[in-house]
Amino acid sequence: MTNEEILQRLRQVMKRTSQQKTEWEGVTEASAIAGLGFDSLAVLDLIYDVQQEFGVEFDAEEMTRVKTVGDLIAFLKTKGA
Repeated sequence: MTNEEILQRLRQVMKRTSQQKTEWEGVTEASAIAGLGFDSLAVLDLIYDVQQEFGVEFDAEEMTRVKTVGDLIAFLKTKGA
């Protein structure tokens, strides 16, 4: 799966999970996840939704270094997405 394909799927997942109104088509790999309306509780929902969408499993602790959408894409690729 390419970065662009993962990004498209992440935009849809984030749109469902975020409480913030965001122009999701404008979200890029450089976008900070914290700036997209994900507080600590919403991040847990996001992690669950990402796991379901991509069919991967990981602990929330593994996401501590994930700060941007690009970081999340790279992380998902290491998990086989």
